[in-house]
Amino acid sequence: MFKRYTNKNVSKSVLISTQDIQWARQHVLALSSQLLVMLLSIVILTVLLLKLGERRLQEDWADKRYSEIQTVGTLASDKINFLQFRTQAFAKAELVKQYLANPSEAQRHKLEENWDILLNNIPELLGLTLFDPQGNPRISSTDAFSNVTIPEFILEASNTMGGNDTYYSNIQFVPINGKLTPYVYQLAWIENNDQSIRGYLVTYNSVSEILESIKPAFFNHNSPLLLIGSKGVLYAGGNQQFPMKRLPNTLGSSIIQSYPELWQHMANTHFGQFHTDSGTFVFLKVEVAPQDAEVREYYLLSYIRHEDIAAKFDHWRYMLICFSLIITALASSLLVLKHRFYLESTANSNSINLASVLFNSNQNCLIVNTSGRIIKANLQAANTLSTSIKSLFERSLQRVLSLEDEQYKQLTEAMRDNVTWKQVVNLNNDNCTISLCCQPSYKNKHSEQYWLVTFENITELTQAKHQAYRYQLLSESAVATALTDSSGQLLKYNLKFKNLMALAADSNVNILSLLGKDITKQWADINSRISLQGKWKGQVIASSETPFATSLKANIRSEHSVDGEHEYFICTFENLLPQTALKQLPNQQTPLSSMVLQLSELELHFNTLTESSREQTCLLIMDINPEGLISHISDIDHLEQRQKDIEMQLLIDLPTGFQIAHWRLGSLVILLPLSDSVQAHKYAMSIMDRLEQNELNEGINIGISGYLEQQSFEHYLSNAEVALRRAKQTGNQNICQAFTRKAR
Repeated sequence: MFKRYTNKNVSKSVLISTQDIQWARQHVLALSSQLLVMLLSIVILTVLLLKLGERRLQEDWADKRYSEIQTVGTLASDKINFLQFRTQAFAKAELVKQYLANPSEAQRHKLEENWDILLNNIPELLGLTLFDPQGNPRISSTDAFSNVTIPEFILEASNTMGGNDTYYSNIQFVPINGKLTPYVYQLAWIENNDQSIRGYLVTYNSVSEILESIKPAFFNHNSPLLLIGSKGVLYAGGNQQFPMKRLPNTLGSSIIQSYPELWQHMANTHFGQFHTDSGTFVFLKVEVAPQDAEVREYYLLSYIRHEDIAAKFDHWRYMLICFSLIITALASSLLVLKHRFYLESTANSNSINLASVLFNSNQNCLIVNTSGRIIKANLQAANTLSTSIKSLFERSLQRVLSLEDEQYKQLTEAMRDNVTWKQVVNLNNDNCTISLCCQPSYKNKHSEQYWLVTFENITELTQAKHQAYRYQLLSESAVATALTDSSGQLLKYNLKFKNLMALAADSNVNILSLLGKDITKQWADINSRISLQGKWKGQVIASSETPFATSLKANIRSEHSVDGEHEYFICTFENLLPQTALKQLPNQQTPLSSMVLQLSELELHFNTLTESSREQTCLLIMDINPEGLISHISDIDHLEQRQKDIEMQLLIDLPTGFQIAHWRLGSLVILLPLSDSVQAHKYAMSIMDRLEQNELNEGINIGISGYLEQQSFEHYLSNAEVALRRAKQTGNQNICQAFTRKAR
């Protein structure tokens, strides 16, 4: 057993288990004998403490129970005095006097109703009976006591009792509702003013209810309490759920017959305790001395089961046992450590020297057994792996170095073939890269075979190679260029891209947050196209959410990893239109005329444009004849004059290349080359501002449409008309756009 213990706790100063300490037979025998003696001593001491503690608890419980029985006896005497007072009060009640004075049925009915109320509200009161002076019953609340008669000595003329005297009977039994009930009755005299006897009032009280009214304040509800007469008869406390053996459990049975030893002790001592193996009995003799001078003796008896005390003592028993186990474990550990310290002090110094030379170098080194478990590591290796030397012990080499199953299989095959194995491995989610070298040890009869694993941290070299590769990818483009991963996270970008996107230094954001919501929604589709075609070209529309003011032409191509997945995206961006004012738009299209054209001439001009030129145009329709203006325009002449005034204002500031044409009376069409929706909207706003300065802006509505691919002029014009209708419906906003967003 000690050999296995040694193998599982290899010393930190050795490499393999055969160089560790060895347990000799004399050491094993010495340690075993010491452990055995210590264990026997603790067991004996624990048992002794448990027995003494339980015995002390039995005595404490018995003392407490005896004190409670004394209190019950005192309260019982007080209760008897109270019952005497209550009987006198019942005898002197006004209804009793009225009935004796006038024994009519009405008075009898009132008296019986009053007695019924008393019986319902007083638990221990079983009944009342009114007797005449000759001892004959006149009124009784119950028939259960019909056989009760007044003692002869009370009816005799020589009897000296009367007035406020109360006669107290012995305890008797009566069947009520099929159950034997112990009771006592009290008799009170009812006298005339001349002290002649008018009758007797007898009250019947339940002994069990009297005891139950006293017991709950001092005993647990399940604690037993027995009332035994002077002749050993059980009067109360029977029918217990789990009675003690040999104790009477039936009312009227005798303890003298069932448990004579206990009765003899009770009769001799009158109070105290009686101990047995199964329980402790506590008893007290109570004397009742009523006014008839006849002393009546009773015993109050209770008992405590030892098994109940043991159940209450369980948590202390378990605490003591647990404490003993802890002491045993500590003492055993101390003995084992003492012997181990002695053996380690004489261990082989060659193993210590070998470990010191090998593991105090700057090289990362691990010793691994043939099962792939690390049995030793030096401080340099633990620092490189970002852990402690202790946590590396018994861990799997595959898990520590994050080796794939295929890589680990190659390593084990190389070790089995006694071949050195080298590999570059990424640790900690590619945050650390090491160059790994594993070589097997030479097996001989004096040592176990193991693997010597050395590695070198080449993270900085790998990062430098990746950095150089990224810069090489960036240098391939002379425009605004950014390098991202497959999710769009920015990795590198050039200065032109930084200025275009207004980025801070070393900003690490996602490129989708810079290009607006439209590109974000289409990113999955863009990835799909790149997967199929290897690149994607498109237009990025400028908006209030983007850091750039003009739309951009985007070109994205991907660089694939060895597995064929997208590793990098190279993104280039170019402005579709320089950020200049509308007046400074470049004159790339030769204007046909600076005058207003006919619609057919404008259509002819449109048809001569190339498809790429059409894609950069916008069409604007201006309506100067809205419905709200008809009410104060008198005739067509006034409308024509108003149109000419507006045309003159438009021609004054008409940008180069823009063409104006008549469509119909009250409507003008303007073709905007080299423009997008934003520039067209700005131009429409500038028109409204100039017309407002000349008080010509009232009722003007403008609709703007963008060119769609392979679209005819008629279709182009109808789209602009749709935007015009929207402008008329929006109320205060007189400029609206339609079909200005390019389809993807």
